[in-house]
Parts: sequence; structure tokens; C-alpha cells
Amino acid sequence: MFDTLSDRLAATFKNLRGKGRLSEADIDATAREIRIALLEADVALPVVRAFIKQIKERALGSEVSQALNPAQQVIKIVNEELIGILGGETRRLRFAKNPPTVIMLAGLQGAGKTTLAGKLAVWLKAQGHSPLLVACDLQRPNAVNQLSVVADRAGVAVYAPEPGNGVGDPVKVAQDSIEFAKQKVHDVVIVDTAGRLGIDQELMQQAADIRDAVKPDEVLFVVDAMIGQDAVNTAEAFRDGVGFDGVVLSKLDGDARGGAALSIAHVTGKQIMFASNGEKLDDFDAFHPDRMASRILGMGDMLTLIEKAEQTFSQAEAEKMAAKLQKGPKEFTLDDFLAQMEQVRKMGSISKLLGMMPGMGQIKDQINNLDERDVDRTAAIIKSMTPHERAEPTVINGSRRARIARGSGVDVSAVKNLVERFFEARKMMSKMAQGGGMPGMPGVPGMGGGPGRQKKKQKQAKGKRRSGNPMKRKQEEQEAAARREQAQQGGGAFGLPAGGQGGQDFELPDEFKKFMG
Repeated sequence: MFDTLSDRLAATFKNLRGKGRLSEADIDATAREIRIALLEADVALPVVRAFIKQIKERALGSEVSQALNPAQQVIKIVNEELIGILGGETRRLRFAKNPPTVIMLAGLQGAGKTTLAGKLAVWLKAQGHSPLLVACDLQRPNAVNQLSVVADRAGVAVYAPEPGNGVGDPVKVAQDSIEFAKQKVHDVVIVDTAGRLGIDQELMQQAADIRDAVKPDEVLFVVDAMIGQDAVNTAEAFRDGVGFDGVVLSKLDGDARGGAALSIAHVTGKQIMFASNGEKLDDFDAFHPDRMASRILGMGDMLTLIEKAEQTFSQAEAEKMAAKLQKGPKEFTLDDFLAQMEQVRKMGSISKLLGMMPGMGQIKDQINNLDERDVDRTAAIIKSMTPHERAEPTVINGSRRARIARGSGVDVSAVKNLVERFFEARKMMSKMAQGGGMPGMPGVPGMGGGPGRQKKKQKQAKGKRRSGNPMKRKQEEQEAAARREQAQQGGGAFGLPAGGQGGQDFELPDEFKKFMG
């Protein structure tokens, strides 16, 4: 959704990099480019004015003029102000002291309230709650049936005593659902209310009556993130007519410009609490202003990526896999590779996961063009192999490749490429697990090492060789004694003489000399 805005901001900051000092003209030009980028993204004009004013005031102050890297300082200011516009700190759900907690969903028809009720239920269920969905949208055709289907897919209970389609009293259904939740021991009640194509008095009155009847702990306004400036107008109307405590953005995975998301929290004074970013019931998460600002500025969202990994990967399985890799590369088989790949697939779309990594904005087009079916093809190739071939991929010869290709419906070259990539990945993963680090990088401390590393340690333990010349050896011993005496009197950090001077006696270790030319 924020691709266009991200691209414009990235181009603006690129012009700043490399400048040792920023003039007032540079800051004005940068502010102008940011203003254009925000307006093109459909951000509300009052929000743009306030945003640019804050950036210019801070950029022209001492925090930039006295900074070692003024360009990075400006980017930091933009990031902080963006977080402020998006609501500042993450807003959490308020739960009732005495269950059930009542959450009421409000919004226009077509905003995605019914589907979002199911997504919220799945999210709460994963946190150990027992949610109940309540069908109070008795106006829209088949709305009650839709909520029942969503509840079934989500694996949660639904309270739908009325058939809907214009039949039934939504206020009474909402009231009765509270008692039903207490009887069935549901600690959260999610009330799905009716919407309209536009703001009208009947809609507002019905929503207000349901609110007064159930006294919800949270009223969440569901807004379609793709409708642009009208989202702000609708939010203001609901705030004044019914009142709400937080905002939920639906359809955040769309291709609209996303200005509503940047405007709504600032204009209404109510924070965005959740965001729906896909069609599946688990494409839903709490909204973190700092993480969203980081994504917009192309800095990735590693915290969300780590959280997804923690939810998907078992700690026991991870330790088991690490132990396998430390034993040697041959312990890691194609079965293990397939299991790891399926675990990653459970985390969600591969392109979305890659998009959360820092720096991936530079290859955004390639990420967007990724074929998610490649993972399925790879799984089909591995599943077409015999157990022996998966455990010992070295036995896969030409005739075996042809058989595997026929079984998985791919070309022989695809099987060959997969096996070659597997060997490379296995070698790299084993090296990292044994402390070798990434290629071209030193090993990770405390991760052990292979025979080569043990020999290097033994060699280093021998210390500096003594000279065979008696005169030269005596001079070396005198210099060493002088250094020890100086150290006892109070040397500097890292064993250097006090006063910050390196002295003539200090030498880099041999393994570092090659990096110093």
C-alpha cells in the first residue's frame, strides 16, 4: 500500500546522503519533496502541514547542524515524526476486570467488519481467550450466514438467534449475547453491527442504541484503507455520532495510496489498534506505529518478522536442527530441508516476509514478482524422491533425476538445480553452526569450531617466538619486563600505555595484519 510513498521518500533521502553539511536550501528542498510525496499518497492536507512544520523546525535546529551525519539525522527526525502521526505508542486492547470483555465493531457497509470479526477472534484465540461472535447485522442480506461461516472457519462460537435479512431486533440480540457468553464461559464478546453505504441518521442511531445496551469496553471503528480521504470524513462522523475508542484498518494489502492510514489517527485523535493485510483469517495483527514507519522508510520490520518466526517455529525443533548441523553437513537431509521450508511457508507469503527485511525496498519489483508456487514445486520434487534419495542426495544420478522430474511434473534441470542449491545451503548452514560464520566473515564467538579452528587456536596459544640470538633475546626480555612494569603502574585500555599513545612496542596480531594492507 505504501510503495509509492516509500519510493518517493527513498529518492528524497538519497539526495541528502554524501553531504557533510546541510544548508537551509537543502532542508527546504527536502521538505518540499516530502510534502509532495505525502500529498500524492492522499494524506490529509492539515496532517501534511503539521508534519512538514515539525520537520523543518527540528531540521533547522541544533540537532542537525551539530550532528556528525546531518543526512541521517534528518531521516531520524522524519521517522520520529511519522511515528507520531501514526499514533505514537502501540495501543493495546482494554480487557474488563469482570468478563466478558465486550468489543463492538462499527463502520460503513463494505469496510470488512464481518471478516474482521473472525480475524480478531482468531487473534484473541491464539492469546488464550475464548471469543464469541455476535450477529447484530440483521439488515444486509446473508450477513448472519456469513458470520456463521467465518466463525466456523475461525473455530470459534457464534451467537445468531435471528435469521437476519431484515428480521430481528439487533439491540435485543446484543443484550442477550452477554448473558449467553456468561453461561457458556466466553471471556470476549465481539459484536458485529450493521453498516450503510453512507452516513445516515438511522445507522448512527442503531449503533448508538447497541452501544448503550451492551456498554462495550472497546468500540472499534473499522475503515477500508483503500477509500482515501473519505475515510477521514467517515471517521469524524462516527466519532461525533457514536464515538469509538480505536481504529482498525482493513484491506491494508491493497494497491491504494494509503493516505487514510497516515491521516486518521492524527485527525480523529484515536489510535490505530489493528491492521488487516490479507484475505486469510490469520492476516491480521496489532498495529505498531514505529514498525509501520520503519516499513514506509524502507528500513524493514524485523521485530514483526521475529515474532512470526517465534509463533511458527518450535524451540525444541530449532535446537534439534542446530545439533544436527553441528555434527556435520551430512546429517542435514532433504527431509529436514523440506520441513524447514514448510515451517517458513506457515509464516505467510514469502514476498511479505522478504519485504520485512531491511534494504529489500531496493529489489521490491523482484520481490513482488516472486512466484509463491515455486515453494510448492520444490516440495513436489523432494516428495517425488525415495527416502534413501532424500537422506543421501549424492546417489541422485541422471536416470533418477529423470524419474523424479516425471513424478513432480518439472524439467530434469529443475531437479538438478534443486540438489545443487541444497548442497550449497547445507555447506553454508553447517559452517555457521560450527562457528565458521557467513562466507568471508569471522565465526560467531562461542559457537565451537572445526579442526581448522582448533589448530589455529593451538597456534595462537604458543605466543611470540623467542629469538635464537642471545643478545637479541636479552633485549626482548628487557623490553617485556619494562612493559609489564608500565602496565602495573597504570596502563591504558586494551593493554596500551596510558595517555592514549600506542607506542612503538604495540603490534597487531598476525591475523589482523592482512586486513590493514
